[in-house]
Amino acid sequence: MKKIYIKSILLLTALGVLSVGCSDDFLEEEPTRYVSVSNVEGTAKIYPEISEGTLRGIYEMMFQVGTGGTDDHADFGQKGYDIYSDILSGDIALTKNSYNRYNNFAQLISTVDYTSQYPNYIAWSYYYRIINASNLVIKSLGGNNAVVKEEDKSSMGQAKALRAYAYFYLTQFYIPEYIPTSKVLPIYIEPNSSAKEQNTTEEVYELMINDLKEAIVLLEGYNREKTYEVNQNVARSLLAYVYASKGTSEDNLRAKQLAEDVITDGEFPLTTKKALTGGFNDVNINPSWMWGVDITLDNGLDLISWWGQMDYFTYSYQFAGDKKAVDVNLFNSIKSNDVRKGQFFNDPSSSNHLAPLNKFYAPGREKGGQRNVETDYIYMRIEEMYLLSAEMSTKEGLDGDARNRLRDLLEIRFDSTTDYSYIDALSGKSLQDEIYLQTRIEFVGEGKSYLALKRNKGVVNRGDNHLYLVNTPISYKDDRLVFEIPQSEVQNNPFIN
Repeated sequence: MKKIYIKSILLLTALGVLSVGCSDDFLEEEPTRYVSVSNVEGTAKIYPEISEGTLRGIYEMMFQVGTGGTDDHADFGQKGYDIYSDILSGDIALTKNSYNRYNNFAQLISTVDYTSQYPNYIAWSYYYRIINASNLVIKSLGGNNAVVKEEDKSSMGQAKALRAYAYFYLTQFYIPEYIPTSKVLPIYIEPNSSAKEQNTTEEVYELMINDLKEAIVLLEGYNREKTYEVNQNVARSLLAYVYASKGTSEDNLRAKQLAEDVITDGEFPLTTKKALTGGFNDVNINPSWMWGVDITLDNGLDLISWWGQMDYFTYSYQFAGDKKAVDVNLFNSIKSNDVRKGQFFNDPSSSNHLAPLNKFYAPGREKGGQRNVETDYIYMRIEEMYLLSAEMSTKEGLDGDARNRLRDLLEIRFDSTTDYSYIDALSGKSLQDEIYLQTRIEFVGEGKSYLALKRNKGVVNRGDNHLYLVNTPISYKDDRLVFEIPQSEVQNNPFIN
């Protein structure tokens, strides 16, 4: 894994897909004017490892520093955007801000300023870089409509799933809600493309759905070596999320079926009660992790990392003074006999009050003890499919199915069946609200609450441990909860006004 990542970084840097720093030229050119990669397809036919190395480089981009095109300390791949989305959802509170990281963002000032690099530019740049690199792989394997050779199926399946993954997050961050005729995102399905017009949201969704359907077929029987790779169940889960975000009855049922397919496949067991307070730090001992990456010292992560921003036991911002904690209202909604209540440090006299000290931690649990990061990143776990299936079921009037999936989860969170027997009396809107609440509780700090907020058309009400906008109702489609297309894209893409 270490050698692969080193090779993939060198390859993507040479191609211009991955930049190691921030320059004026880069800020002007990405993502609407790609570097010249015309020789990649021909080279890959002679040296198949070129395609493989590019694919590995995409996975590298997902956790490396600066992949949004800046040197900002919040620019470190997917987990950086997970933090942004958790703050948007209101479930993560910025409680102390000594170093001004996330300051304007937590006030929801930067989201409505298209000149702001953080998050508007870095997210746009990051996801379109993933798209361009995926297009490189797809092109090298014969193109979008190729008859894929047997030996290329897993690579093509992963590339198409990763392209859809990037477009999915772009739809969530930059589009307030699913309106088929709205035009926000340009579609690129070829590398080295010139600037294009914004497509309809329906067209973007059609691309994602087709990519993921193809990926599911191509990844049939693929046994990945590393959990950072997309396999068939990850592709199914991504497609379930895409359908669920549309919100139509037909799509809800499709999302439910895909979630059930992942569950019944049996590849991933539910997270054990012990693991819920076990640190979430090692992909190798957490079989419920569907998608994640084994971080090693060779990856070079330290201050600028998700662990640096969220973990008190890592020497960085959370330790030093930019404190993030669970929203106090959400914490108070967790029942006292729920093991997840113990994930948070409950001491009102401490600056770490309600920080997730017992959910996420470096194994040594020495304050500021981890300087060079070797704790792992989680992208997806099986509980997401249990709760998504339950949510889709109750939205379609299948309350019995919803309660059953909710019971599967809660029996591991509580000591006795009587502790959660209250769900038997829930139905309709009250059951839907409970599933939404349990989703928020389950995934604090994992970047899933914002997606659930949009699916459930919720309202953010920040508790009094937030520094800003306390007790201010904010609708899921409020402009402040949606990113702006960045200034660089507006200036360089003549089709965007």
